[in-house]
Amino acid sequence: MVEKQNIISDDCEIAGIFNEYFGNIIGNLGIKYDDREPINSDPVMNAISLYEKHPSIIKIKRLKETSSPFKFSFSNIEEVEEEINKLNVSKAIQSDDIPTKVIKENVDIFAKYVTEAFNKTITTSTFPDFLKNADIKPIWKKDSRSDKSNYRPVSILPNLSKIFEKILYKQMERFSDLILSTKQCGFRKGFNAENCLLVMIEKWRQCLDQGGVCSALLTDLSKAFDSLPHSLLIAKIHAYGFDIPSLRLIHSYLTNRTQRVKINNSYSQWSTILYGVPQGSILGPLLFNIFLSDLFLFIPKIDIANYADDNTPYTTGMDTVTVLQDLREASLILTHWFESNFMKANPDKYHLIVSNDEESKLEIGNSHIKNSKCEKLLGIKIDNKLSFEAHVESLCKKASQKLNALSRIALSISFEQRKIIFNSFFISQFSYCPLIWMFHSRKLNNRINRLHERALRLVYMDNESTFEELLLKDNSLTIHQRNLQKLMIEIFKVKIGVAPDIMQNVFNIIETHYELRTDTKFMSRNIHTVKYGRETPSFIGPALWRILPMEYKMCSTLEDFKANIKKWIPENCPCNLCKTYVHQVGYL
Repeated sequence: MVEKQNIISDDCEIAGIFNEYFGNIIGNLGIKYDDREPINSDPVMNAISLYEKHPSIIKIKRLKETSSPFKFSFSNIEEVEEEINKLNVSKAIQSDDIPTKVIKENVDIFAKYVTEAFNKTITTSTFPDFLKNADIKPIWKKDSRSDKSNYRPVSILPNLSKIFEKILYKQMERFSDLILSTKQCGFRKGFNAENCLLVMIEKWRQCLDQGGVCSALLTDLSKAFDSLPHSLLIAKIHAYGFDIPSLRLIHSYLTNRTQRVKINNSYSQWSTILYGVPQGSILGPLLFNIFLSDLFLFIPKIDIANYADDNTPYTTGMDTVTVLQDLREASLILTHWFESNFMKANPDKYHLIVSNDEESKLEIGNSHIKNSKCEKLLGIKIDNKLSFEAHVESLCKKASQKLNALSRIALSISFEQRKIIFNSFFISQFSYCPLIWMFHSRKLNNRINRLHERALRLVYMDNESTFEELLLKDNSLTIHQRNLQKLMIEIFKVKIGVAPDIMQNVFNIIETHYELRTDTKFMSRNIHTVKYGRETPSFIGPALWRILPMEYKMCSTLEDFKANIKKWIPENCPCNLCKTYVHQVGYL
């Protein structure tokens, strides 16, 4: 680590530097919180009074109505036993904590005492202080590894805290589904980054298919999890309908937390945390989502691609001037919300993408944001033509590097080891959000297939068989065929009602007044172009679903469908990548 132009190599000293930095994030960011004198000696009642006229509180109370207040309830031995059995023995634990394996092997003994302790927590509305001591592991994010600001603090908490938090989370989750916006895709069961991006990209494609213009503003927040103010969070949770004892328990969970940084076997001193929610905890992400949820009440007419603290407002329209004006208005509302909710926005790090217009720019305060041809959002490189060539090229480059490494050791390791490396380091490269980029050019598809063929030759030590023969030997499919199977899984989720509501914007079920015993039908939209209309998940998906054999469509559960769809070889797929192309003739 480099600190004040000095190279630091001592683990204990590095731990101390990290601990000081993580403990003083607010000071480093220059965030100014409401420092008025307390109105009430009770911190929960004081938070409610202090922020009763805050814009977010007023908006929540006006637009969000709850039928009955939320309150935490007692647990039982069976539920505690279930959570103990779910503990992951491979996860890191604190050095002085009871080993996870010991707890699971003696679940019948631990469950009784843990249940009593949890129910006491509910009765007293007090989260035990000894469960709030966290060992912090700095996790590198990006850029220079020698810069402390490029690391995030991940908390390693006691096993007992994980059990308590999981039970509290399960009780809050049912209520929070009524609170959170359908656009919030981070840290929610059934939601993922692919849902967030697919809804945005498909809306762009529909607009471009009609000759319109699309734009998006990639915003940037500094240390959003670590700077979240506890008092405002309590006031928001109260506005959503939590009763006072539950608020006191949440306040107790958030306050009097201590942490120390661990580097190898060395520790820093303990320090007290005054703001934020612990990263690496179970309740922390849910509390962050609740804190952020009222943001969507302020700009209901503008779409936002949201995943955790990534917020990307985007607009579509028929002319650039109107689209940019709408985006600027949304960005100003967004920036004002960040300020009033004590979050540090960085307009200088914002990025703008406008389709088919390289000269566009956006002014936010003193920042002049120019249009970019390609930007990375949630791990996907998005270009203003939606070709995804840069992203797929990057995937191919990484996959090629992995194969070069595998080729150097292939002769000295077993077949089983080669297969593990193949799945872990090659196939995984093409497994992240494939529905976003799957309809790319035939040139890139050929390159992926050549890399896939090379990988299989290394795994099976076979230089004679064709690519098709290697796939049969491996009992697998091409990357594109895998992606088509994934597309069918997403449609099946919509069919059985387990997909996020926002996915209805991508795959629309045709409503009928009659109960049909055949299969669900999906709407096909009118299209004008091949690139933005025909070669898209929202068009190819329903078309492929129509020719999917009935035995797959009629599966009763998602697990059954996933197991069966792996046996299906996509044939007669209408997309261009599946058609035979003859030079100077076209697609057959």
